[in-house]
Amino acid sequence: MNAGQLAALIAAAFFAVGVCATVYVLARLARLVTAATSLVTSYQASADDLLQRTRAAVERADEQLARTGALADGVDQVAASMSELSEQVAAVAGTTRLIASGLGAPVLRLAAAGHGFRRAMAIRRAGRPVAELRADGGTAQVRALSDRPRADRARADRARADRARR
Repeated sequence: MNAGQLAALIAAAFFAVGVCATVYVLARLARLVTAATSLVTSYQASADDLLQRTRAAVERADEQLARTGALADGVDQVAASMSELSEQVAAVAGTTRLIASGLGAPVLRLAAAGHGFRRAMAIRRAGRPVAELRADGGTAQVRALSDRPRADRARADRARADRARR
């Protein structure tokens, strides 16, 4: 073997070692690219899930905002109606005070007179003497004649006759 062939043999050995190292590095790089691809794919799936949940949350928030807007419009309408009602009540209150001050006392007097008249008529129909009512303190319960049974009326008549004899 001469020196040229020896140099070629050494060069071929280094070339083979270089090719082996290159293949090893490329195999490792391929594994790294595969791992990176699977990682990106899993992140993409997680990101899609997260985006779907985010979209759903945003849609629910939009629905709530729409409902809140509708409620706010309703509250504004109620407030306007209440303001209008308050104005109407204030207008009616003055008129009511005027009517009450002008008609209140006469109407109350008329009602009291009507009650007194009904009570006097009931007492008169019952046939109770005034002295007996005064002994009660004037608060005796009076029933109309048509409400009393006949036996009860007869007993009351006898009691009245007994009292009159004494």
